[in-house]
Amino acid sequence: MSLAESWDRYAVGSKPRRTMNAKGDTTWLNWTQYADHGPNESLLGPVAGRRVLELGSGSGSNLAHLVTLGATGQGVDIAPARETVARERWGNLPGLDFRTAEATAFLNETDETFDVVLSIFGAVWFVDPDILLPLIRSRMAPGGILAFSHLPPGGQGPKPAKAGLRHDRTLDEWSRILTGHGFSDVRVSLIDPPEGRAVGTMLVRALAA
Repeated sequence: MSLAESWDRYAVGSKPRRTMNAKGDTTWLNWTQYADHGPNESLLGPVAGRRVLELGSGSGSNLAHLVTLGATGQGVDIAPARETVARERWGNLPGLDFRTAEATAFLNETDETFDVVLSIFGAVWFVDPDILLPLIRSRMAPGGILAFSHLPPGGQGPKPAKAGLRHDRTLDEWSRILTGHGFSDVRVSLIDPPEGRAVGTMLVRALAA
């Protein structure tokens, strides 16, 4: 079974995102693995008029939220089932597009430039950062923002996951790796879990130098 097939199988079995959060919002951005928890899109600054790329866009809900705020969005996911769900749910939003592709293949092929690149439990966690980060940087506008989140590291180096390899890095390692690949003002933090839960979320933000 190929990597794309593994991810597609996983996607088909995933539970769809709710249509409304606890506040009654129909679109929202969620950086963590917990519902209604963690920071919002303010981490990115104003997004109106900005070109946003999400690597591992899933059902498209996070990207769709940014588009409702005035951004133009391109979602990329390796699983065809993700594109199908995203188009069914968000295909009516102007300025939003989804594509099935592996992240490095998309970045190698596109000639577009992006102001914001997101990866929420997405490609940055599953692709070798020494391969992926230079490609991301090459497609970013000067001063653009890269932001991604995933679970805190459970150890050094890649770890087996449900589909593919998980690239765990410590806070200091992410800072060093990003700086080495042309990013600046790197901010790495851990979001505490909600009460009663044990595992937090690593959140990283950096600028294209």
